[in-house]
Amino acid sequence: MGISLLNIWRRGLHTSSARLQMIQGSTPTKRICIVGAGPAGFYAAQLILKQLDDCVVDVVEKLPVPFGLVRFGVAPDHPEVKNVINTFTKTADHPRLRYFGNISLGMDVSLQELRNRYHAVLLTYGADKDRQLELENEQQGNVISARKFVAWYNGLPGAENLAPDLSGRDVTIVGQGNVAVDVARMLLSPLDALKTTDTTEYALEALSRSQVERVHLVGRRGPLQAAFTIKELREMLKLPNVETRWRTDDFSGIDLQLDKLQRPRKRLTELMLKSLKEQGRSSGSKQFLPIFLRAPKAINPGEMEFSVTELQQESAVATSSTERLPSHLILRSIGYKSSCVDSGINFDNRRGRVHNIDGRVLKNDDSGKVDPGLYVAGWLGTGPTGVIVTTMNGAFAVAKSICDDITTKIVDTTSMKPGYDTVGKRVVSWDGWRRINEFECEVGKSKGKPREKIVSIENMLQVAGV
Repeated sequence: MGISLLNIWRRGLHTSSARLQMIQGSTPTKRICIVGAGPAGFYAAQLILKQLDDCVVDVVEKLPVPFGLVRFGVAPDHPEVKNVINTFTKTADHPRLRYFGNISLGMDVSLQELRNRYHAVLLTYGADKDRQLELENEQQGNVISARKFVAWYNGLPGAENLAPDLSGRDVTIVGQGNVAVDVARMLLSPLDALKTTDTTEYALEALSRSQVERVHLVGRRGPLQAAFTIKELREMLKLPNVETRWRTDDFSGIDLQLDKLQRPRKRLTELMLKSLKEQGRSSGSKQFLPIFLRAPKAINPGEMEFSVTELQQESAVATSSTERLPSHLILRSIGYKSSCVDSGINFDNRRGRVHNIDGRVLKNDDSGKVDPGLYVAGWLGTGPTGVIVTTMNGAFAVAKSICDDITTKIVDTTSMKPGYDTVGKRVVSWDGWRRINEFECEVGKSKGKPREKIVSIENMLQVAGV
């Protein structure tokens, strides 16, 4: 790694020095800090930089590397979704944006410190936990979250030691959103198709030994309430050597409701019905088994028990009937939630998000009033809803509120603010990230992959030159 690293480090020196001199030489009257370098953070920065001329936006990120769920959440075989990174990079290249990687809110810096150093602080650090099934035996080794499994094959630092047990025939995924389908596809895809993606080497090695043949995708409600999209389903139906098997009873009367559905839901339902009709015409050594109207009831050795449900006004209500599914490995995919990383944040522990009104954070007391200068965007403020376009629109709206509040002087910008103090901190600059990026791409190229992600934070810091 030494020679390549040295060359990358030298190439970045001039750019890094020039950028630092330019920013240090500026004297903005408005300083804004964004905590979190994921989609919400970058979209907000984009609009703020466009609307406010006399400002510097500092982005503080816990990891040395940026892009959040775009890097660590998007499936490796969906490279087109990651193209949004090009837009984020243009924003990061703006002369009035600074990137501070490897700085963790609540550990390296407190919220109060940031508020003392900036006129406005926007929290966008995302959702790092997942919702529980709240069943007995849920903490045993063969029950893991889809979030952790995704982090494992995507190279999130700390996830490399997950070691999911893929030695059994049956995997049960609880949940029917796009993340659940992503996981199913990764488990059932031909290994050769994954070798040309940025799937981590250790995940590829584990998948090469996988004995998984059947993946059950189980949801509480019916086909009309399935949370996956038509694009995700199409990809599953096209997987080579994989047979999709629907349960005919799950679709009783569904065709009679097609005319009442909005177009996206109608198209998705039509695709499911078409696949059901063609069932049995092809075969494969592996099976994808979507199962509707089942609610988790118990986790037993080698199996999972479900209550049969029925819909009452689109809500799933458990009946007295049950069904057991063979389940060597169980993956729960029932939603993400955020955590409170600083005691100064007015956090809703029940919902797993920050208390706010349209992105304006409420004061950390019982007044119910907004706290001028403190904002939240992304899943941290809304909960884990929607796709990246949803996040973009939400971040733009909150960023506009920040600009409006500064322009109308709701946020006081008359006093000078110093911005973040890097003294004594191992901070990764944007040029440091460029060195990491270039190194990953060089290593990946030698393996026929777009990149080989560094999964060790210490190695990231070494490559970044800090």
